Amino acid sequence: MAARKASDATGSNLSATREELLKYYRDMLLIRRFEERAGQLYGMGHIGGFCHLYIGQEAVVVGVEAVKKKGDQTITGYRDHGHMLACGMDPKGVMAELTGRIGGYSKGKGGSMHMFSKESEFYGGHGVVGAQVPLGAGLAFANKYRGNGAVSLAYFGDGASNQGQVFEAMNMSQLWKLPIVFIIENNQYAMGTSVQRAHSETHLYRRGASFGIPGMEADGMDVVAVREAARDAIAHAREGKGPFVLEMKTYRYRGHSMSDPAKYRTREEVDLMRETSDPIKRCEERIYKAAYADEKALKAIDAEIREIVKEAADFSLQSPLPPAEELYTDVLA
Repeated sequence: MAARKASDATGSNLSATREELLKYYRDMLLIRRFEERAGQLYGMGHIGGFCHLYIGQEAVVVGVEAVKKKGDQTITGYRDHGHMLACGMDPKGVMAELTGRIGGYSKGKGGSMHMFSKESEFYGGHGVVGAQVPLGAGLAFANKYRGNGAVSLAYFGDGASNQGQVFEAMNMSQLWKLPIVFIIENNQYAMGTSVQRAHSETHLYRRGASFGIPGMEADGMDVVAVREAARDAIAHAREGKGPFVLEMKTYRYRGHSMSDPAKYRTREEVDLMRETSDPIKRCEERIYKAAYADEKALKAIDAEIREIVKEAADFSLQSPLPPAEELYTDVLA
């Protein structure tokens, strides 16, 4: 199967039920409001170290999660808060980890980049660029060895797609026909370098072609388009046909991390993306067009989400710091 582009995200073939669209809207809004609050807490000094926000990219993980089955695993890089929330992890535990408190998923010792939840099949959150990809292949190898029918979903960015270990993982995955989907979240900039300046081949869904791995490009700003592309890719892997490469064309509104002023792009560029391609607004438009809900109903959802995020922020600041003796627990020597 050759690399190909997904159908046009604005096409009439992309439909969703009322229940589906309202769930996607709610899930994306939770990520957006959570990340906005995390940015505020960082600015107030409550979150230390690095903090990479997912604002603008919400449709990618929500669309993929919509077709994931119980037992399928998620692994990603350091822009990971949205993935945790989409996997069903408790916003309180995620926010408490960001603020370094004992109530966090890693007991306050992992911070923004290193959180895990075996119960939610979320295997990190990894700070080394591209390191999660061979680990994702390892998860897929375990699935094949056990014959459990599960698929590993390995997310990484356009910058990480140039890492040698990514190609090594792709080669091995195709050799062994491992059930893994490589999901490239192409948000157009690797730190401060545009895709055009860093990639000789800018169509990243073709990255697996030399290994015989099929690929597809999808509109990562449209949650329904993401869902449909993910459905095909995951089915391919689950049916024993081996790995698949999904390129999600998306965009981050904030800098690479909270310390990045993002002077490598214009304010006009960011504003244009917000106005024309925002994933939450596009989902809203679908809901209104189908008369699934009115503005009052969506405002009620927003109010509910804001309260959930407020509770998470309050919990994160009220949770104690880890005691000194916690320093050496869960550490392999």
